[in-house]
Order: sequence, then structure tokens, then C-alpha cells
Amino acid sequence: MTDSEQHVSDSVRQWVWSGFYTHDDIEQMMDDIVDDDCDVDALRSLIGPMLREKQKAERSWPAVTDCDRLGMVFLDLHERGICALANAGYTQSDGYADVAEAVADAPDGHYAGYCFYHGQDVERAIEGHGVMLAFGDLADDEARSVQVGQAIADALRQAGFQVDWDGSTQTRINLPVFDWKRRAAEKV
Repeated sequence: MTDSEQHVSDSVRQWVWSGFYTHDDIEQMMDDIVDDDCDVDALRSLIGPMLREKQKAERSWPAVTDCDRLGMVFLDLHERGICALANAGYTQSDGYADVAEAVADAPDGHYAGYCFYHGQDVERAIEGHGVMLAFGDLADDEARSVQVGQAIADALRQAGFQVDWDGSTQTRINLPVFDWKRRAAEKV
């Protein structure tokens, strides 16, 4: 396997284990990163077996995983006026753009704050390094941003998560102990 093919294979594994993408999604994303020297058919043939491997692993997972609990916290935050997005783009900049789009699509005044994690955060979580959450006030008010962060940290603690955050807007909220187990977007 060439270095380029190994990179694609590693990316496919991350996408599969993230739990966010279907077989077709993964094929499309793969097409965006393959180099001319890659054996595309061989790389595509990896997707199905990886999805089946993950599906088999899911059978041994607890009924409610950390990903499920975080999803429930995000639903609660939405109800409380905090736009909470999972897998919001790949970078922090992408996440801010996704928040702006979600806020624009919501009823006027529904959201006052936001939080999200992005694709790079998902990669870190899959590797066992916890989940980082960006957060803030939509009007970019420092004091209100701290209040939004505190509301998020409190909700996470109530859901049983260990929260590592210094209480400032200069650092993201960290969930250092997080077992990434998100069920597949589709069954294979």
C-alpha cells in the first residue's frame, strides 16, 4: 500500500468509526482525497468490511453510550437556547460557519449561545483523547459567553461527564474521559 493509499485507508477508518457517515458518504469523501497513484477500487472495497466490523462491535456496546449521553445534552441545550452541533465541519472555523447557518435557519431569537465539536475533535475522540467543545454567546459578549460555558459545563456534569474547563472563554470545554461509541448512520 502506498503512503497515499494508507492515508485514504486511515481516513475511511475514521469516517466509519465516527458513526456519522453512510457507505455512500464515505465513498464521496474518499473521492475527494484520493491521489492519481491510488487503487480506487481496492480502497472502495475496504468500506463495506469496515462498516460490518463496526456494526459487529456495536452489538457489545452498552444501551446508552457516551455519544448518546452527549446527544441528549445537546438536545437539552437546544431547548434552552444554546445551538449545540455535533460534527460541525472539520475545523473550528467550519464549526462557526455551521452555527451561523443553524442560527439563521432557526426561529428569530431562539438561540442566544452555541456550542459544537468538529471533525478534528471527532478524530481525537476516536483515538481516546476526549472531546473538546467550542462555545460562546452569539453576540460575542464576554460575560454572557462565560455564562453559556457554565451552563454547558453544568449540563455535562449533570449527565455524568468529567468536565475539564478553566471557566474562561480562552479555552474550550474538555471532556477528557470519553469513550467514543456512536452507532452507525446506517446498517449494512
